This record gives sequence, structure tokens and C-alpha cells, in this order.
Amino acid sequence: MKIVADENLAFTDYFFADFGEIHQVAGRSLTHDEVQDADALLVRSVTKVDQALIQNTALKFVGSATIGTDHLDRSALAQQGITWSNAPGCNAQAVAEYVITALLHLKPELIDADQRFTLGIIGLGNVGSRLAYMAELLGWKVLGQDPFVERSGIQQVSLNELFAQADAISIHVPLTYRGEHPTFHLIDAKALSEMKKTAILINSARGPVVAEADLMADIRATQRQVVLDVFEHEPEISAELLNLVGLVTPHIAGYSLEGKARGTQMIYDTFCKLQGVPADKKFETQLPTCEPYFQTQELKVTLKQHLQHIYNIAQDDQNLRNCLQEGKVNQTAFDHLRKTYPLRREWAAHGGPKA
Repeated sequence: MKIVADENLAFTDYFFADFGEIHQVAGRSLTHDEVQDADALLVRSVTKVDQALIQNTALKFVGSATIGTDHLDRSALAQQGITWSNAPGCNAQAVAEYVITALLHLKPELIDADQRFTLGIIGLGNVGSRLAYMAELLGWKVLGQDPFVERSGIQQVSLNELFAQADAISIHVPLTYRGEHPTFHLIDAKALSEMKKTAILINSARGPVVAEADLMADIRATQRQVVLDVFEHEPEISAELLNLVGLVTPHIAGYSLEGKARGTQMIYDTFCKLQGVPADKKFETQLPTCEPYFQTQELKVTLKQHLQHIYNIAQDDQNLRNCLQEGKVNQTAFDHLRKTYPLRREWAAHGGPKA
């Protein structure tokens, strides 16, 4: 069996080497020729799995070790008779911890804000619900908005109410263009005008959910603090945008070692089921131990003392800004940052909480 896999997937050999020969490739530039005689394809969100890529191939399975599916042309996969799988929730904990880290980096005093600080969460799926849980552990007030789900214990309000009340707004929705509630340009000039001028905006979901031109105009007018891990025209990112945004990272919010490993595990589990063999490998057996920061002190004290050691988000910001060349981020440098990213560990690895 021939398996083509994105070179940035975690533990590919551990999970899949028993099935056949693994060919590692650059996911963003993957071609039809590279997958033509492959039986299985393992990707991330940077690979557009469309008709042009998969037609007239030997593919029987496509696994995406990601939460989202907007990079998968599911109708084309069905037409070709190719089974597909993704990994919903695999890095939800990592993204939730990223958001809290970003907020505490911008405003360290929020660690003691308790109910005086209101976090608005748009999208209450795996990531949003975990973020709500973690925020409540810190004593923050949480407001949620999601037209598709109800979450017990989370106060859900209209989008307009959330915009009006939240001191920070974190986006956790898929990218959709159609239907009753499309998310493309969900955050546009009108939405931004309804937010508090002092409200922090965080997008670690999909870049086009936020209208970039409107965001830039808003920041110029309000001096709003903004955190972007994803960008509307990614990997095309302008120096003008970076100079306006307070904190930027190279699409790595979910890049914990556990999140990446869990994503590969989930598509492995599905693949094993399709092959009719037991899924007897677990990613936890491959993880090194970590410094137990949380075991002797309560959450807030530990975060005050050790958050930068757990995740130095300022370094990610600087690394991305260092990729600027001739007025924009160099795409090769951007991809290199993601390929060589030193995967951080989730709080639970240090003895901390998880949802």
C-alpha cells in the first residue's frame, strides 16, 4: 500500500508504517502526479483536496488531521468513491489555551478580573465550549453565540448582544458561504461598529470570517487590540496588516503536541476500521513527560508564574514579523515557520486542567 502524507503530520510513521510505504510531501504544493498511484492520502488544512487533485487516482481514503473540512471537496470525494475522515476536536484544547494565553499576554491584569471581564465566544463547538470552560475556571463571565447548538451552563445571547457586552470576542466557527448563517465576512464593518471600541478581537478559526479591509479600517479608527492566528488572504499577509495588529501568529493556535498527535490518531482509528483491523496504538505512549507546574499551586498562581514557560506567545509573534520581506510575509518563510514549529504542550501535560 502507498500512503502519501503531509510532511508536517505528527507520528505518521508510528501510526501508519505498518500499512505500507509512506511518502512524505509538502502539503501546500501537493500535485495530482504525487497522489495518482497512492491508496491513501493524509493531509492538513493547507491542502485543497478537490476534483483536480483526486480524479483518476487510486485513492481509496483521504484523512485530514484537522477540525475543519472546508479544504475538502466532499462531493468530489463522493463522486470518486473515496472515503474521507477528519479529526473534529483534535486540537480544541490547544486553541482554547491559545486564546487565554493571548488575552493574558495583552492584558496580564485579566488574571484577577473575575466577573468584571466578559469573554464573548462566537461558535460553541468543540473549541468554543472548551474555551468557555477554561474561562470560567478563571472566574470570567462568558457569553456565547451559536445558532446551531445549545450548551448548558453557557449564557447564550444574540450576536448583537454579544458585540455590545463583551470585553473580548473570540471566533470559533467554520468557514461557510451559504445557508441561513454563513460565516464568510461575519465580522465586517457593521459588526465591528457594534463592538465596544475597547473590546479585544481574536480570530483563530478561519481567516475569511473577518473582512480584512474592514478590520484594518476599524483598528485605525479605534486602536482596537486584535489577535490574528489566521488571515483572510493567507499565506499572503501584508506588512500593513501586521503593523496594525497587536498580536499575530502563523496559524499555529492548535499546534500543541497533543493536538497534532490526537489528529493523526483520529484518522488512524478511522483507517483501521475501514481496513478491518484493531486500532491498538495510542498517541499518549509517544509523549515525553513535562515539568509539573500545576501540581502544587492553584490555577491563577501557576499562570502568573509559569505561563510564559508553558507557551511564549510573544516569540511566535516576533517570528512571524521576522518573515516580512518587501512589504509582505514571505510565503516560503511562513511555511517554514509552521513546518519547524516547536510544538508546545497542553496544560494537562504540566498537571493542569482540561475540559
